[in-house]
Amino acid sequence: MSTSVERVWLRRALWQLGWTLFLAFFGAVYELFGHEVYSYYMIYAFALPLTLGVLPYVVLARREARLPMRFALQLWDSGVLTLAVGSVFKGVLDIFGTTNSLIAVYPAAGGLLLAAGLALGLKKDKN
Repeated sequence: MSTSVERVWLRRALWQLGWTLFLAFFGAVYELFGHEVYSYYMIYAFALPLTLGVLPYVVLARREARLPMRFALQLWDSGVLTLAVGSVFKGVLDIFGTTNSLIAVYPAAGGLLLAAGLALGLKKDKN
């Protein structure tokens, strides 16, 4: 494998790290102005892109793993961010003191996107 493959993995890891830092900052600021009402969904929303985005990409970069098709990576990243946005939305609703039955769409959609990205990423080339 070439170092360009490693660079692609690390670039994707940096992108996820940006989202991780943004969500950590957003959660901290939102909690600061939440009038001492807290939600673990908001506080730990940053952990989703960290554990499902940054860490796997860094491991794959160090192992110099082959790159799957771009669409598989985009599905995976979309799934990670869907779960993170769902966690933030759930946190906002918790802090606001209300509920919404449509919140169940986020974990379902995020899980489907992750599964589709993983299935396409593990698919062997026909060559």
